[in-house]
Amino acid sequence: MSHMTQVPHRRPVPHHSGAAPTAPPQARRRPTSQQWAAWGFLTPVTLYLVLFYAYPLYRNIDLSLRNYTVRSFVQGNAPFTGLANYRTVLDDPTFAPALLHTVVFTFVCLFFQYAIGLALAVFFNQRFRLSATLRALFLVPWLLPLIVSASTWSWMLNSDSGVVNAVLHAVGIGPVNWLTTPGWSLASVIIANIWIGVPFNLVVLHSGLQSIPASLYEAAALDGANAWQRFWRITFPLLRPVSAITLLLGLVYTLKVFDIIWIMTKGGPADSSTTFATWSYQLGFGNLLPAFGPGAAVGNLLVVAALVFGLVYVRVQRKQALS
Repeated sequence: MSHMTQVPHRRPVPHHSGAAPTAPPQARRRPTSQQWAAWGFLTPVTLYLVLFYAYPLYRNIDLSLRNYTVRSFVQGNAPFTGLANYRTVLDDPTFAPALLHTVVFTFVCLFFQYAIGLALAVFFNQRFRLSATLRALFLVPWLLPLIVSASTWSWMLNSDSGVVNAVLHAVGIGPVNWLTTPGWSLASVIIANIWIGVPFNLVVLHSGLQSIPASLYEAAALDGANAWQRFWRITFPLLRPVSAITLLLGLVYTLKVFDIIWIMTKGGPADSSTTFATWSYQLGFGNLLPAFGPGAAVGNLLVVAALVFGLVYVRVQRKQALS
């Protein structure tokens, strides 16, 4: 029997002269409700960043590039001077001491705040009786307003009626002019700032210790590791990411410390405790004839320093994530 194959009927394709027909344009997609919600949440944050960060930074850069006086600051017609304000700052005899004091103040405070905070975090991680109560008491310096803390330290370190000199006199040591001697003024504000910054390091590092599994310590103890070996081989390496962000935040905060130094010493005596933060304020607001341009230039140097350290931190974290 023969098989017949049925060929389907094909409709003739019409031929049109001219260009080939194009597909109809697709309908434009409208934002979904989720996209509108995302924009709704993003808008307040964007406005906040623009108003309180981007615009003040732009104004500070503009101040540093113009020759502003009190009149031109109000009228807004200051002449453009380029980098003249930065050259004025670099040539000022206060620049080198202020730079040295800023570096010493920042890194000494950062080292002792982190070291003491880490020691206290490890200590309170033992979960003994009253550990939560004592840890809460250590937060008091962090919760107090800075003006209260600085005023308290000014009273404690007073040369005549301070409690510190009273204790030194009780043990047979003569009084020390903590706030009025060039050799002690910077050390005094460093001590006060360390006391204020330790609680922040304690809280952040203690939260990082909570994420380390206790089984690692139990296994190390079974292997014969002592307390120092467990800390150096387990605690410190696993705490490295938390330590990095703690040090970065502490660095940015310490670079811009102004309240404590200004209340305790006002940068003196003889600029012995002047940092970039206090110097910027003195230039811009501490004189009868304010130098707005150089003051803004000093402030921008602090911003650049914080930005550089932030970029270094991001780069180090990226390398650690890839390794």
